[in-house]
Amino acid sequence: MVVSPSLTTRREDVVDTLHGVAVPDPYRWLEDGESDEVRAWTETQNARTEEVLGAVPGRAALEARLRELFLVGTVSSPSVRGTRCFYLKRTGAQNQPVLHVRDGLEGEERTLVDPNAISAEGLTALDWWYPSPDGGLVAYGTSQNGDEWSTLRVVEVETGRHRADVIERTRYCSLAWLPDGDAFFYTRYPEPGSVPAGEEHYHSHAFFHRLGDDPASDPKVFGEGRSPQDVISLTLSDDGRWLVATAMQGWSRSEVYVRALGDGGDQGPWIPVVEGVEALFTDAHVVDDRLLLRTNLDAPNYRIVTVELGDRDAIGGGPGTWTTLVPERPERVIEDVIVAGAGLVVHERESVVSRLRRYGLDGSAAGDLDLPGLGSVQGAEGERGNPLLAVGYTDFVIPASVFLFDLDSGARQGLAPQPPAPGFDPAQIEVRQVHYPSKDGTRIPMFLLHRRDIARDGSNPVLLTAYGGFNISLGSGYRAALPAWLERGGVFALPNLRGGGEFGEAWHRAGMRGNKQNVFDDFIAAAEWLVAEGYTVPERLGISGGSNGGLLVGAALTQRPDLFRAVVCQVPLLDMVRYHHFSIAKLWIPEYGSADDPEEFAWLMAYSPYHRVVDGTAYPATLITTAEQDSRVDPLHARKMAALLQHATSGGEDRPVLLRAESQAGHGIGKPLGKRVAEAADEWGFLGWQLGVNWG
Repeated sequence: MVVSPSLTTRREDVVDTLHGVAVPDPYRWLEDGESDEVRAWTETQNARTEEVLGAVPGRAALEARLRELFLVGTVSSPSVRGTRCFYLKRTGAQNQPVLHVRDGLEGEERTLVDPNAISAEGLTALDWWYPSPDGGLVAYGTSQNGDEWSTLRVVEVETGRHRADVIERTRYCSLAWLPDGDAFFYTRYPEPGSVPAGEEHYHSHAFFHRLGDDPASDPKVFGEGRSPQDVISLTLSDDGRWLVATAMQGWSRSEVYVRALGDGGDQGPWIPVVEGVEALFTDAHVVDDRLLLRTNLDAPNYRIVTVELGDRDAIGGGPGTWTTLVPERPERVIEDVIVAGAGLVVHERESVVSRLRRYGLDGSAAGDLDLPGLGSVQGAEGERGNPLLAVGYTDFVIPASVFLFDLDSGARQGLAPQPPAPGFDPAQIEVRQVHYPSKDGTRIPMFLLHRRDIARDGSNPVLLTAYGGFNISLGSGYRAALPAWLERGGVFALPNLRGGGEFGEAWHRAGMRGNKQNVFDDFIAAAEWLVAEGYTVPERLGISGGSNGGLLVGAALTQRPDLFRAVVCQVPLLDMVRYHHFSIAKLWIPEYGSADDPEEFAWLMAYSPYHRVVDGTAYPATLITTAEQDSRVDPLHARKMAALLQHATSGGEDRPVLLRAESQAGHGIGKPLGKRVAEAADEWGFLGWQLGVNWG
């Protein structure tokens, strides 16, 4: 396949001196996404990428197969209110998932909020929703073009009629309804101009809204005077007597406060439950004047503790006054806690596989719930006293689904089951978990998927992908495009790197801040193991990752360019010296560190992909993707890295460096079906072309 010559990008002599170190930045000018010159440059890059990827052998057949696979529906994110169950579902050619409600197990499924009816192009996304306690109302947020700047609205479940309430800037909203459903507490961000320029991405505060009132008059109830980077979540007790505010400060620390509420929403003072402690306190629930929290304080794999709220002195008495309800276990990690039925349901992971275990409110074990396989729970919700528990579930070969459990009997029932992928037989796919040693000897688990008939003769195309950060656990999960890869003989590998949450906080901390190089070492060791075990060779080994995973593959391609043939680097962080100056990236300083600090600058500079590119190196073929409306990771990272790699690589035109910058899209949340199919065709087409897969 003939590829047009790579593009030449203007370089500037920009050098910063940080802590006595000269830091060149020849493509600083590409940071300005509003510049006419940058827009023209991006259009030229996109045109070349479209030309190259459009000519990939078998591209039409691949796109047709992907369209079939993406038509497989999804159902997810269940909520239970009384006999009503709410869930998202997308079927067929729908661009966006639709919020549905079902009245009882045998009731008729009804559409409640359909973002596809708002935008025919699929550019309106449903970001979040919260049903009222009686299931009569739902507050929800929608955003445009993937920017996630949600607008809150309220819909009546029985009639589908919308209330007059409209509240802007409710991105990542946390919302807690009063018991009677006539008001709620919620979080929102400030209007531009009300805070210094650039800070409108921060300063999330909590407010109180009574239905029908002007949101501009909503009183602020929490957040004033706190760190602008706090991310606030709200919980209200079922009886409306206690409001709980959790302030997340990065991904390894949080603070918790409670407030007693009187009649009519009157509020007492905020009382700190825990503050200034280097640990996580999450999953707040109030049961019988006891506050339940999940914490890794003195328990890296987490435990569940209770705080007595009846005595104000006890509330602020600190961890020494708490009671451990569910203790830490060395072989399992507590992921989530749900109050449901007569007790608790706890989502735990053992060897990265989800388990649902029941406990009484006294902490006594009450048995397991039977999940369909060795997959991952993706959300679970119930109510105290209600035997119904809704569970989102997924694994590698079965589309995401929702199950309802009867906690009285333990019976499981599928809700709105989705058909399997056409022409794909999961029985022909082997799914297994292996372990390999990292550079320092740490034992790393890895999932492998492939056809049962492949030979370990080094001839297989392999895609290796991972994340490794922010305390996020990556278990078994369905990926719509993956059957196309597996049925063509491809191998899919997913290691669980340090930095994630799969094995508790110790695993997380072993891959964050000054330990971040461990994550890259774990990933590189996975690639070396796949080669050593005869699955593949470097010429047939590709890697991909997005966001923090984009940083991961960016580090891998600059540290070991000889080990990979192809790299797909999606919505990535790549300039780790300047990352914290853009968008919401100050939120990530607790995870990565900041170049403003001399010690942390040394960590970041040592691995920052943009600063490790060496002229004359034969880099792998690389496809870097970004989106112009990305409000999380600024597209400047992708632009600067693409220009630098194109300038530096000696890999030749059979290993091109391509940039794919999408308009009317963001970090990936809410992307319509058509855009997802086109993106998948570009990425998998690129990988197949480079790794020798015949898509025709």
